[in-house]
Amino acid sequence: MNIEIMSLNVGKPKQVQYQNKEVSTGIYKTPATKALYLSFLNFEGDGQADLVHHGGKEKAVCVYPYEHYPFWEAELQRELTIGAFGENLTIRGLVETDVCIGDIFQLGEAIVQVSQPRQPCYKLSVRYGVPEMLGKVQETGYTGFYFRVLKEGLVSHTDGLIRLSCHPKAITVSYANRIMHQEKENMDGMKKLLEVEELSSNWRATFTKRLSGIEIDTRERLTGNQS
Repeated sequence: MNIEIMSLNVGKPKQVQYQNKEVSTGIYKTPATKALYLSFLNFEGDGQADLVHHGGKEKAVCVYPYEHYPFWEAELQRELTIGAFGENLTIRGLVETDVCIGDIFQLGEAIVQVSQPRQPCYKLSVRYGVPEMLGKVQETGYTGFYFRVLKEGLVSHTDGLIRLSCHPKAITVSYANRIMHQEKENMDGMKKLLEVEELSSNWRATFTKRLSGIEIDTRERLTGNQS
């Protein structure tokens, strides 16, 4: 199965105005015209402002399916440019229902593995001025997902994405989203996800806390406010 990479996007954080304050965001990325080196942490030339919710070894590469662009263009009533969701890879041919936590892919010279769905943060609201967009991302499951890097190497947008192996537990990104955002009381679902060793430590911690009766406060991620 060969998945098309429509664009490889990178960008450094910049300061923008949002709700009468200045915030730093790495959501504005632009297409790269040459091959870039992918390290265990990120692509060369890329950066994230909020390293709590983005980036790091388990979220080195943000991926978003182009198939969702028409939906968001209708929702936002505007044309979107490639990289509209701050993703590093805009792909076609693989959506959240088709890919599982722990699946491994060849990406140019690099080898990558799905670690978790992308969790939308308020920087999408910063970019589009639509606060309810985050809820809609979670509700639709059109989140995209993250790769961790198993082997570093050069990557070009012309390389394509090739699935090398499917995880035996076959827990889709779509299912993980549903348990995280819609079915918060689904104990069996959380336990099933925790059986997948390749699930990111961040998501493991959330489900482990939920199983013990502790709910994570998501206000900072969703609004940018700590309280």
